[in-house]
Amino acid sequence: MADTRRLFFALDMPAGVQRQIVQWRAENFPADAGRPVAAANLHLTLAFLGDVSIEKQKALCQLAGRIRQPGFTLTLDDAGLWVRSRVVWLGPRHASLGLIQLANMLRAQAARNGCYQSPQPYHPHVTLYRNVTQSVAIPQPNFRWQFKVEEFVLYESVFAQGRTRYQPLERWKLSNKEE
Repeated sequence: MADTRRLFFALDMPAGVQRQIVQWRAENFPADAGRPVAAANLHLTLAFLGDVSIEKQKALCQLAGRIRQPGFTLTLDDAGLWVRSRVVWLGPRHASLGLIQLANMLRAQAARNGCYQSPQPYHPHVTLYRNVTQSVAIPQPNFRWQFKVEEFVLYESVFAQGRTRYQPLERWKLSNKEE
């Protein structure tokens, strides 16, 4: 079988926002809430691709490079717990049209190239905790982070020495004018 990489398209978060979210998380959740996602790994997935061959990666990158869409502002002002997947998440209460369009384009391209896409509606989120073992109280929605999105990224998920790290492989700029 050909060599594959575990890939996904996502939005980066500014380092300052990552630090603020990690601080907020530490102040609002118990230390044993679950396995916290490292600050450097905080991102918002647009399309999960799974294990992808080099050839398929090249094709998906070519398609991603053809996307022409304005930048947009991402607001993170909602949080929740998905009991079944044992994940605490942070996301937008109302996702912008630009975010939904970008995710839908990337997910459609991935599906046409044989990458399984969940039939569930896209729910943009940033995973804060994995493997949540107990019911945790979600803070009141009096939090808000907002930043401009000017690019999207292809990441590889690399597991080494007992840790997962997300390695950026390629970036694509969105147009300068915002929606």
